Amino acid sequence: MAFELPPLPYDFNALEPYGMKGETLEYHYGKHHKAYVDNLNKLTQDTELANKSLEEVVQISFKDPSKAGIFNNAGQVWNHNFYWKSLKPAGGGAPSGELASKLEKDFGSVDKFKEEFSNAAATQFGSGWAWLIDDGGTLKVIKTPNAENPLAHGKKALLTLDVWEHAYYLDFRNARPAFIKNFFDNLINWDFVAEQYAKA
Repeated sequence: MAFELPPLPYDFNALEPYGMKGETLEYHYGKHHKAYVDNLNKLTQDTELANKSLEEVVQISFKDPSKAGIFNNAGQVWNHNFYWKSLKPAGGGAPSGELASKLEKDFGSVDKFKEEFSNAAATQFGSGWAWLIDDGGTLKVIKTPNAENPLAHGKKALLTLDVWEHAYYLDFRNARPAFIKNFFDNLINWDFVAEQYAKA
């Protein structure tokens, strides 16, 4: 059973009016994400991991230093699958309903959550990810390096932002804070975050 590159939830150009060029998606999804899928298939072919789910491969390979190469690719496949769903055309704005209430309860306000998440994304040194997670019923913000993710640590992810440079360089050059602001203003898919929270 080969791992597959899932289709994007929108066309390459759908996010262009909202700060993310079609060219960014062509490279990020079509080259980087696809390469992680291809590499994962090569690394797991004819091994005991070939017939495991992606989630199982992430968790098994993270715990085994001899499988670091497999984890790097499996983690990046999972992270990107999740990331594309965290975005949508004409997204952004504010959450509503139970999710908004929970963010207010655990962070003090939705604005405080945005501030903490933005800070995590801006201060992740080098390549990595910022996450909103459900940690045993409490919402928290964390950041992870490289391919690492909440799943590897047994936590439930609700939202992510990719802060690898290839995620934003064509659109914002080296201005990561502008990329983060645009994510909150125009791209974040609160419906997806709410769905993940409901499942947590």
